[in-house]
Amino acid sequence: MTNRYVFLYASAMVIIVALVLASAATLLRPLQERNMRIEKMQNILAAINIPASRAEAETLFNRYITTTKIVNHLGEEVEGDAFEVELQDENRKEVSERQLPVYIAELDGETLYILPLRGNGLWGPIWGYVGLKSDLATIAGANFDHASETPGLGAEISDAPFQEQFAGKRIFDQQGNFRPVRVVKGRAPEGDDHAVDGISGGTITSNGVTNMLRDGLEVYKSYFEKMKTS
Repeated sequence: MTNRYVFLYASAMVIIVALVLASAATLLRPLQERNMRIEKMQNILAAINIPASRAEAETLFNRYITTTKIVNHLGEEVEGDAFEVELQDENRKEVSERQLPVYIAELDGETLYILPLRGNGLWGPIWGYVGLKSDLATIAGANFDHASETPGLGAEISDAPFQEQFAGKRIFDQQGNFRPVRVVKGRAPEGDDHAVDGISGGTITSNGVTNMLRDGLEVYKSYFEKMKTS
């Protein structure tokens, strides 16, 4: 067997494998995109405490999410599809140029507002959704996830016991000042409407959630003000 034959055979195999992989990626892309869309619906619903399996996510999303919109930093509605906005890209822009998605739900006779968040943990990005009650000050629920936080430590932000602490907390104080929830080291002070217990051994991730809540919600302040006075 000559070297030339080996080279041609190897080259042919590389080309064939590349074509097969490219074809598979093309065929699977619609399924992957749908799976991502379904997962996003599940996470949005989870922020207002509606559990949804993959099979029922789309039905429940269409039932409870009555309006989706994009607003700018002035609280003005702008054109576009909120579901298609990538917060990772928006956060790289100046605040004045960002598109800010808003999902509005009707649940048990109350209007709820779901807002997406994205920040940084210890090892990579963290993200989530916060649901606000109709007063736009009280948290109805929260859902968080991460890319690579440490199991048993920072990764616990995606666990129910951590997320359930946020229900009933407030992002504005009684005087109307913006005061988002912070994740404190150890236990939160008794009766503090703006603090939740931190994760033992996960201080940097906990701080990342605090920063994500502050930075992610602050850009909506003008929208909150417009809605409260409308």
